[in-house]
Amino acid sequence: MRGAVYNLGISNVIPKSVTRVSRSAPCLRFALQLSFVMLGLAIAARAVDWNAPEQQLARKIVAVTGPGAVAFSVENRSSLGRRDNEVIQNGLRGALEGLGIRFVKADQGAATVAISLSENPASYVWVAQIRQGAGEVAVVMVSAPRGEGSAAMHDSVPLSLRKTPLWAQDDPILDVVVLEENTVPARIAVLDPEKVSLYRMQGGKWQQEQTAGIVHARPWPRDMRGRLMPARDHLLDVYLPGLICHSTTGTPLTLNCRESDDPWPLVSGTLNGGTLSVFPSAGLGNGASTVIPQLSAFFASTRNFFTGALTPGVGRFTTVSKFYSAALLPRDKYTLWLFAATDGQVHMVDGVTDQPARLGWGSDLASVKTACGAGWQVLATSAGEPGDSVRAYEFPDRDPVPVSAAIEFSGAITAFWTEARGDTAIVVVRDRQTGDYEAFRLALACSQ
Repeated sequence: MRGAVYNLGISNVIPKSVTRVSRSAPCLRFALQLSFVMLGLAIAARAVDWNAPEQQLARKIVAVTGPGAVAFSVENRSSLGRRDNEVIQNGLRGALEGLGIRFVKADQGAATVAISLSENPASYVWVAQIRQGAGEVAVVMVSAPRGEGSAAMHDSVPLSLRKTPLWAQDDPILDVVVLEENTVPARIAVLDPEKVSLYRMQGGKWQQEQTAGIVHARPWPRDMRGRLMPARDHLLDVYLPGLICHSTTGTPLTLNCRESDDPWPLVSGTLNGGTLSVFPSAGLGNGASTVIPQLSAFFASTRNFFTGALTPGVGRFTTVSKFYSAALLPRDKYTLWLFAATDGQVHMVDGVTDQPARLGWGSDLASVKTACGAGWQVLATSAGEPGDSVRAYEFPDRDPVPVSAAIEFSGAITAFWTEARGDTAIVVVRDRQTGDYEAFRLALACSQ
């Protein structure tokens, strides 16, 4: 009987416990449901709707190719993460299939469409290069705003280095100048060894406006270099080995060329009457500016480097070591010049001393002014396989500090120039596999 009483006591307890659990179950279920809802909202808030630019770019591509068999590829050259990259690629494929495109291998397509996902500080820029048979490459592009939800995770460096494709062709590209732009470049000039070509963006594609030939009596050196410089009273000046050309002011564009060993400008003279270039400087207070005296260097007309002779010079130095490229860093009371010398060293010249250092860099340097960090950064190349790379550095004193992750290219860098405004640079790359040349704009953005 005692056992029966004992069992009765347990049976009385269990129903009460079950009752308490059953009463709390709706609350538990509600809490779990609320958690899943909040998680879904968080994921949705982070997600980005790429449908509009996907559809827009697909329509532009099909307007060029028409329906049919296409070899298709996408390369992510932006800070977009893997998830967004996959979503965009699938979205582009779906949009193109909906417009009658069939995806085939490269040797089976009537056209080849190579899409690069790039960006600038204000927006994502998607560029499609379209080749049909032996015809010229057509380029179409769209832009998409950079929303809060699309912010990508960056490396633990304060700046982001980004590249935007500008132009590609079979012939060597010596330099590219952006003549007009809105949110993206709208008009460009392209320099190759035999001509200057002007292109305007119309209907999402580059359309050639006109071409001006370069007349030269001497044969060009094997490693050809050249520079385009915007001018104040006419469109362009062209610097080539042993030759200088000045464009006409109106249309049609023509070039007046003459043999000359005059120096090439290392700083654009278009910002202040051709004598001084004035750049904002983040380190000198609000509204302050740094005055950069013009500096030019003599180019060896039969080689691919500068002789080292400068005009008017850097302080007491009118001659430095032979160099491939140069970059400037304004200081409070002087300008520090960096010369990538032919001996593999970087010479840091402040007007009083010439301090060489082996930094393990390539032969191409450029400097850009930004609203980030110290206000001025040096972009330096580093050769590697299968392609070259570029990284941004700051100089607290004479020792460079990397401030961006390296950005990779699929080939060898053949030209690297700071643009006239000073806040971006042009880099030209020769693809190691195809041999084609492609020009990019490089820009630095402040990481959040």
